[in-house]
Amino acid sequence: MRSILLNPGPVSLSGRVRKAAVSVDLCHRESEFFDLQDRVKENLLNVYQLPADEWTAVLLGGSGTTALEAMMSSLLPSDSHLLVLENGVYGERLSRIAEIHEIQTTAIHQSWLDGWDLEELAAKLSEGKFTHLAAVHHETTTGRLNPVDQLALLCDEHGVRLLLDAVSSFAAEAIPFDSGCLAACAVTANKCLHGIPGSCFVITRRSELEQGAKKPRSLTLDLASWANHQDNRSTPFTPAVNSLLALDEALIELAEGGGWLARHARYHRLADLIARKLGECGVSALLPSQDCSCVLRSYQIPEGRSYDEIHDALKQRGFVIYGGQGKLASGLFRISTMGDISDYDSGRLLTALEAVFSG
Repeated sequence: MRSILLNPGPVSLSGRVRKAAVSVDLCHRESEFFDLQDRVKENLLNVYQLPADEWTAVLLGGSGTTALEAMMSSLLPSDSHLLVLENGVYGERLSRIAEIHEIQTTAIHQSWLDGWDLEELAAKLSEGKFTHLAAVHHETTTGRLNPVDQLALLCDEHGVRLLLDAVSSFAAEAIPFDSGCLAACAVTANKCLHGIPGSCFVITRRSELEQGAKKPRSLTLDLASWANHQDNRSTPFTPAVNSLLALDEALIELAEGGGWLARHARYHRLADLIARKLGECGVSALLPSQDCSCVLRSYQIPEGRSYDEIHDALKQRGFVIYGGQGKLASGLFRISTMGDISDYDSGRLLTALEAVFSG
C-alpha cells in the first residue's frame, strides 16, 4: 500500500519526478547542467508569467528557510528599517533572521490564532520610517492564508518594499506580482511545486539585487553573486543537482496539469472533502475555511484523544499527518493537500478518517 504524506512538505512524489531525480549523473560545470539550470529558472518565472527582463529566479541549495535568509540578508541595505508581521512560527522566524543579521527591525506580533490587524499596520506604516516589510503568505502554523493583496496595497501606498515568505503558497495561491511594492519572495521546491527537498529559490526583481546590501552579509547566501553566476551559465558553489533534476520534471508536470490555478482548485476540492468528513465525525476545524489556504488546514483534537493516537492510527492506514507546533502542539493536528495524491488516494483517505474518528 502506498503511503501518502499529508504533512506540509516534503510531499508524496509522482513516479516521473522520483525517476527524474536519479535519471542521470551531471557535473555542475558542464553545459548539460547549465541547460538544466536555465530551463528551471525560466519555468519558475513561467508559473506566474513573470517577464525575465524584470524578474529572475535565483536558485539555491537548502530548505525554504535558506531562501528566506538569503532574501533578507541580501536585499535589505544596511540603512533599511524592516517591519515584520508575526502571527505564527514562520513570521517569528523572519524576525529571528533579521536579528541574527543585525537588521534594524520592528515587529507587530499577533496571536497565532489571529489574522493581521490591518488598521494597526496602516498606522505603523504611516510613521514613515520603514523601508521594507516582511510577511508570511501562508502561515502553516495554523493554515491561515494571510491577506497579501491588502498588504500590498498598504505597502504601495506608503512606498514600502515587500519581502514575502511564499514557501507554502507559491504554485497554489495568488501572489501579487503585479504590485510595484513586491520586491521578492522565497520559495522551496518540495511543497506546492511537488519537487524533492534540497532546492530552494528566491524570485526577485532584478532591480532589487542592485539596490540590496552593498557589503554581503554571507558568502554562501549572497543572492547577487548567485544571480550573476547563473545569468552567465555558471554557479559559485556546488548546487543541488539531483533536486534540480526533480524540480525540472515537477515544473513540466505542473504546466501539463493546467498550472497553479488548476493545482489550487484540486487542493481546494480535497481540503473541502476532508473538512466535511471530519465535521461529520465531530472534529472541529481550528479556523473558518475562508481564512485558510487551500494547502493546509488545522483541526482540533477531540476530547479524550491524543495526537499520537490519531497519527499512529492513520499511519497504519497509509497516511502521515502533522502535529501542531509550540503552544498549539497538544491541541491540534494538521492535514496538507499538497503532493501527488490521486482520486483513489483521496477516497482511501476519507475512509481512513471515518474509521479513525467514528470507530
